[in-house]
Amino acid sequence: MSDTAPVRIESLHLYPVKSCAGFAVDEALVVETGFDLDRTWMVVDGNSVFVSQRELPRMALVATRLRGDELVLRASGMLALHIGVDRVEVPCEATVWGNRMKAYDMGPLAAQWASDFLGRPLRLVRFDPEQRRLADPRWTGEIEAEAAFQDGYPLLVASTASLDAVNSRLAGAGHPPVTMARFRPNIVLSGLDEHGEDHLHELSFATTEGRVVLRLVKPCVRCP
Repeated sequence: MSDTAPVRIESLHLYPVKSCAGFAVDEALVVETGFDLDRTWMVVDGNSVFVSQRELPRMALVATRLRGDELVLRASGMLALHIGVDRVEVPCEATVWGNRMKAYDMGPLAAQWASDFLGRPLRLVRFDPEQRRLADPRWTGEIEAEAAFQDGYPLLVASTASLDAVNSRLAGAGHPPVTMARFRPNIVLSGLDEHGEDHLHELSFATTEGRVVLRLVKPCVRCP
């Protein structure tokens, strides 16, 4: 940890649709599955298995926003898709990294929108809020940490110093810098040394409803 600056929250981010673009927020509601409405929707293939930017990089071009009681998706050349945040259609199941769980298919219009922009037959599904999907107890211990469609844990934390370190190495190799959007964190911290977030045990901060404590249980393998 840096000796010259306190650790502080630099920014907060929501990603309503897994693997699509997210956005910064001034505040976020912490619920059982992380930030409210984070990774609540997901794009799936014909086998109801999630797809991501790893195989469909164009997903990064799908902009998401929460407007009142609607989720709005926008992409170049497409009319905006508006979906009520509480809307559900046909019950179904979906798979994330081998975990099969209850979900709701969001209907033919949402499916056509995703398929047209991403170039293959796809569906949009919503996480079933009655589903309890628990993070790996090998890391969470006695805490039953719930997640929605996140890869495995309800929140992802990164630091500005770690991004600076990555960009320094990229520059040394002759590559352009990347932004924090590449790593898709929910909470970005400043005031740490590079990779200092990997050694934090917990985050504690005051809110209007009292003090919130978040336990950091393992480093993310996304960026080994």
